[in-house]
Amino acid sequence: MTPGTPARAEDDVDEEHVETEVPVAVPAPSFANFGVSKAVVDALSMRNIDGTFEIQALVLADAIAGRDVLAKSRTGSGKTLAFAVPIVERLEHDQKSPTALILVPTRELATQVADEFRGIIDPKGMKVATVYGGVGLQDQGKRAAKADVIVATPGRLIDLVNRRLVKLDRVRISVLDEADRMLDMGFLPDVSKILAMLPPERQTMMFSATLDGEVGHLAQRFTVEPVRHEIVDDRPLVREADHKFIPVDPGEKINVLVRELAAERGLTLIFVRTKRGADRLADTLKTHGFQAQALHGDMSQPARERAVHRVGRTARAGRGGTGITLVLPDQRGDVSRIAQALQLHTELTDAGMKIHPPRVIYRGGRGRNALLGRRSKRRF
Repeated sequence: MTPGTPARAEDDVDEEHVETEVPVAVPAPSFANFGVSKAVVDALSMRNIDGTFEIQALVLADAIAGRDVLAKSRTGSGKTLAFAVPIVERLEHDQKSPTALILVPTRELATQVADEFRGIIDPKGMKVATVYGGVGLQDQGKRAAKADVIVATPGRLIDLVNRRLVKLDRVRISVLDEADRMLDMGFLPDVSKILAMLPPERQTMMFSATLDGEVGHLAQRFTVEPVRHEIVDDRPLVREADHKFIPVDPGEKINVLVRELAAERGLTLIFVRTKRGADRLADTLKTHGFQAQALHGDMSQPARERAVHRVGRTARAGRGGTGITLVLPDQRGDVSRIAQALQLHTELTDAGMKIHPPRVIYRGGRGRNALLGRRSKRRF
């Protein structure tokens, strides 16, 4: 600055220093923090599992300590390791009979849970076996009888016990996985019967999306001073879906459907009128390069369970979806009225279809329920 020159304000003021706080992600607690052995921690690390999920961090200490546990969490929260790790930690290999029992509602879930166990059970030299319908009783019974851990659906397990192929008198830990779903499927009598067979001096853990109602009553009956853990799940519920109407001619339905499926919509559920139509459409879609599976009442129970489970997994993490209706010319009136009832006027007119007036079936006049015009009488 030249001598005698008035100083400018900015020359006298230091540059303003602004500090911005940057959130620092806090690493999830490791399994070792909860007393999990090095062998199991290493086995988890081999699968790139190092930190715990929330339900695991809540449950592990109590479960490893042998306390009864009631845990409320959604499917997909990581709950399997929340009970699998404590079971592997607390038990040793025993060639006499099973010492841990996990009850699950479906064959598909039994397979998934068993796979989780196999990833961590080798260091202890323990064995896990699955028990579910649709396979031979004798071979399944032999494998289950020699296992340390059984993952079973209730009905098939009772079959094996009744035939004296499996003993449950040495079970030290029992788990109900997806307890609410199991009871919704009508397994309450079987589950109660199985739990009553087990030694009274045991650890019991229940994992469920809800701990009220029948699940709560079951817990009161079969647990002792349980520790309760709940995840406050703020993931959004799917309350709305996009809707799309597509007018088609009969001969163009398949081409239009293939075009829509090719738009990378992910897993799709298609409703058709008949069982034969479901099989036919699945075969047709396969010829177009899609992986398709029919689902109807003539399928075996294992096949239905696999299909339902795959569909159910798409509801995770609050994801929405799109509903598409292919509308034939003779269906436009009925579809229009349905759209009105569902307040989908805009979606219908955007597809180039018009809103039809409500169909009036009855009018006042002579005799009760007199019909308009010459419309034939229909039974509903």
